[in-house]
Parts: sequence; structure tokens; C-alpha cells
Amino acid sequence: MRSTIIGLLLILISGQWALAQKSDAEQGIINLSKEKWQWMADKDADKLARLFHEKAVFVHMGGSWGTEQELNIIKSGGIWYKKTDIHDVSVNIIGNTAILLNRITLLAEVGGNEVTNPFIVTEVYIKENGNWKLGSLSFTRLMTPGGQ
Repeated sequence: MRSTIIGLLLILISGQWALAQKSDAEQGIINLSKEKWQWMADKDADKLARLFHEKAVFVHMGGSWGTEQELNIIKSGGIWYKKTDIHDVSVNIIGNTAILLNRITLLAEVGGNEVTNPFIVTEVYIKENGNWKLGSLSFTRLMTPGGQ
């Protein structure tokens, strides 16, 4: 009886552990997104240019534009993504498309002014020739700092 209970507990624990694990592809997208935030903080336009799809779209509080303008804004410091605190992240992969949602607090410098905002950020990645490319990056400002 005791060994049956222990066996059932081990099955239950291992089942919950397995459900909590992300696939390698999902974890890869999460890691790529984290690297992207660091490259943005570092203003590393060369690495970002390799990540951003040439037809990517970027949606901010102040408007929307394409890859070339986003890279120019980062290079010039028009928006400096200084520090991104990631609170929650989820990713769904559908075929060759990955949709990642981040709940973040972003410390940025915009037009010379330092601002902090809570956002839900939607990142859409497309797999082309075995590589993930960022196809869309959209910021949705949350009304409360905790995003509740």
C-alpha cells in the first residue's frame, strides 16, 4: 500500500513537472526575445538588423513604422530602451510562426526624457530558412503599473 501511494505521488509530481516545462522551440523564442531586449538596450543595431524581418512592423505609443525607421530610431537614440524588467512571458508556436507575449516594465529615454511604463508587448516571429525573424513588435500600455 505504501509503495502504491509513493508511486502515485511520484507520477503526479513528474506529470506536473512535465506540464511546466517549455518545449525547446518555445524556450528558444523566449531566449531570443531576452537577447533582443538587451540588444535594444545596447543600441546594437547590427544584431537587431539581422533579427528584424525587412517587412517587420513596430507599433509604439507614438505611432507605427517599419524596420528601417525602427533601426534608425535605435541608432540615433530617439528611443533608448534602457532597461526591460520582464514579469511574465508566454509563447505559442503555430507552424512557422511564434507569438510571444511579455508583461514588462520598460525604462526608456524618449526624446531626451526618461520614462517608465508598464506594457504588454506582442512579438511575432516567423521562421524562414531555419532562422527566426521578428515580424512584429507591438507595445500596449497597461493602465495600472502591475498590469492587473
